Amino acid sequence: MQPSPDPFVPHAAAADPGVGEVNATDLGTAGIAVIGGGVVGAAIAYGLTRQGEDVCMLDEADIAHRASRANFALVWVQGKGWLPAQDRAEPDYAILTRSSAAAWQDFAAELEAQSHVAVHFAGPGGFNLALSDDALEQRRIMLQRLDATPGVGSSGFEVLGRNALMKILPDIGPDVVGGIFCPLDGHVNSPKLLHALHVASQRLGLRFLAGAAVREIVPVTRGFRLATAAGTLTARRIVISAGLGSERLAAMVGLHAPVRPIKGTIMVTEKLAPFLHHPITNLRQTNEGGVMLGGSTEDVGYDDSVGIGISGALAARAVQMFPRLASASIVRVWSGLRVMSPDGLPVYEESARHPGAFVCLCHSGVTLAAAHALMLAPMLSAGRIGAPFASFKTARFDVPAPV
Repeated sequence: MQPSPDPFVPHAAAADPGVGEVNATDLGTAGIAVIGGGVVGAAIAYGLTRQGEDVCMLDEADIAHRASRANFALVWVQGKGWLPAQDRAEPDYAILTRSSAAAWQDFAAELEAQSHVAVHFAGPGGFNLALSDDALEQRRIMLQRLDATPGVGSSGFEVLGRNALMKILPDIGPDVVGGIFCPLDGHVNSPKLLHALHVASQRLGLRFLAGAAVREIVPVTRGFRLATAAGTLTARRIVISAGLGSERLAAMVGLHAPVRPIKGTIMVTEKLAPFLHHPITNLRQTNEGGVMLGGSTEDVGYDDSVGIGISGALAARAVQMFPRLASASIVRVWSGLRVMSPDGLPVYEESARHPGAFVCLCHSGVTLAAAHALMLAPMLSAGRIGAPFASFKTARFDVPAPV
């Protein structure tokens, strides 16, 4: 791609981030540069490309802390929008999650048609299993309060006692007292999803630059100059969706987007005959037959090593819920770092200081992939973030703590 004939003159040099080296190779120009090639960035890039935008997606090398490694591949509605620490609902997040889940069937079909990659989306509804009557009742009350929040509406959840649950999940263990079913829940093959997004986007004309970690963003008169490990790219607009690297990059364009890593550990069993036809909050059987065990959260900074203790706890809980798993061999265990804002909610915002620079980050990239591609991307293409995404601006983090 040839550089634009318009002169790009820097306003001022950006602060040196002090991270890695910058390559001076000229990478040309792009209409929109999406920084980050994980599920969030790839979904946005796909959505922008299908809008006819000239998109370049820049991705770091595989040594990056990729949140996509730690996702459990659920398309999940049940409980989304409830903030336990504040004992209240965030209706716009519930609405956003449900809108995305409702769009997933058509989104998956479109993506598969564009990429010729099967993502194996299934939306049979999902369960949260309870190991005590008190836990079951507390969750019922929470979901009832969430659905009763103005603007949210019913999720159609249903509380099932043990006998009713066994008709659907006959392999549950004796400690499972019941569960809650939500018909809006589903799951997908996460690696296939990421691959499909990349393939479909590039078939539609996206330019993908791997090993192009962005070191510096310099606002210029008609856009932004990105200094990367692969060279320098100039773009009229940018979308920062670089996961845990987003805070550093957002600061370069006048945005405060604090994030912290939350470690999640995932285990996968050998391939088993199909027995689990609905995803569970913390375990699911994939289309390939293996059972994934997850649901852990550890606030341990950037340590992504696998701990024996947490692995043992995941395995013990899985066997308690489904005793037949006791004889299954674990074939893979890994940990990854999820992206978490201070309140656990997403961040979507355009810079007031440097219009045309957007930051988009969340910790539910798989669930929200349909919304990012089909709802958010057209807004970014038009240059304005609207509802319900507009509710998640970074100014909420600037509220003084109570004395």
